Amino acid sequence: MDPATIIGLVIAFGALYAMIFMEGASISSILLPAPMVLVLGATIAIGIASSTLKDVLQAAKALPKAFRGKTPEPQSSVDELVRLAEKARTDGLLSLEAEAAEATDPFLKNALQNIADGTDGEDLRTMLEDEINTRRKSNHAVSKFFMTLGGYAPTVGIVGTVVSLTHVLENLAQPDELGHMIAAAFVATLWGLLSANFIWLPIGSRLARLSELELDQMSVQLEGLLAIQEGAQPLLLGERLTAMIPAHKRGGKSKPDKVTLEDAA
Repeated sequence: MDPATIIGLVIAFGALYAMIFMEGASISSILLPAPMVLVLGATIAIGIASSTLKDVLQAAKALPKAFRGKTPEPQSSVDELVRLAEKARTDGLLSLEAEAAEATDPFLKNALQNIADGTDGEDLRTMLEDEINTRRKSNHAVSKFFMTLGGYAPTVGIVGTVVSLTHVLENLAQPDELGHMIAAAFVATLWGLLSANFIWLPIGSRLARLSELELDQMSVQLEGLLAIQEGAQPLLLGERLTAMIPAHKRGGKSKPDKVTLEDAA
């Protein structure tokens, strides 16, 4: 579990609470039911109206992933692929059928089974690339839904403020209440900006980043699996796949550094 999203949101809302406390105000001044119901409810409703029901259900299903989603570990995938390459060279490609039965990753499971079944290399590449593209489109639809909510929320907040100010103008005969009513009217705008920048946009960005990491890992797996099918040498395969990983994410099995002529001298 990567707690970055939870930590960030806790700090953000904590900073907001600290500001309210330092201003000598009360948190109850912004926790007004009417503007909160309008902004949160209408924003979600408009988001649903601008999307498809399947996308909405998929986004709802993916929401917990933004908070407790585990970030992929590309070096672990490389180590696993090197192990599979060693097994394939030792016991033959047919031995990968047993590995496919034990695999928990659907992408890896499907690829190993096809390799064991003798699927042609070009056909396997096409099939795996299609699966990656399908996953990319699916993930994009999910992150886009939350980014869309972040775009609608401030405008909905302004609508709530305008509605509240209309009510204020209807009560000009009560000057003692105007200050409180005007302040309450702007709470809708506050919640529009707050929900967009503290909730919807961070969730959308987080899911987009998780998707990027997932697709990067699938690309590494794609090249590794095709190399295994071609009978690649495990050590060279490990070096090739490790080169596809950003330096700060490399780890796992270490190898001695190469000694240059200058170092030897």
